[in-house]
Amino acid sequence: MDSEFRELYQEIILDHNRSPKNYGSLKDATHRLEGQNPLCGDHYVIYLKVEGDVVKDIRFEGKGCAISKSSASVMSEFVKGKKISEIDKYFELFKKIVRGELDPAEYMDKLGKLAVFAGVSEFPIRVKCATLPWHTLHSAIHSKTKEKVTTEE
Repeated sequence: MDSEFRELYQEIILDHNRSPKNYGSLKDATHRLEGQNPLCGDHYVIYLKVEGDVVKDIRFEGKGCAISKSSASVMSEFVKGKKISEIDKYFELFKKIVRGELDPAEYMDKLGKLAVFAGVSEFPIRVKCATLPWHTLHSAIHSKTKEKVTTEE
């Protein structure tokens, strides 16, 4: 990762960790799911308001490391207003980016701030931290009956 990209990565992680966007509960949520990474203690609840096939609103609560909280914050900004089919595609793309399977430069236009999480690929142990909010979101959308999802499933 070049130094400019590394600086952007650190800036976004720190900014969203200090002041997470869409943090808090959502009273009229249509979907709710807990997500946990038992290895490091990250724990979040994702709240969604889905109308038709569009995520109209999203919030999250919980605690975790800077990477997981920043990922949840950026994700929440990114998916609001998007169709579920789009979110599913971005979920798969995000996982490949943070695992180092794709070059983030090729996807900057599509991913915006999410592309900086490619820096996580340099720290494989942190991949689960970055993807926990996404796995929780994906499970919340596709399985209302689950009570909790973990990174170990």
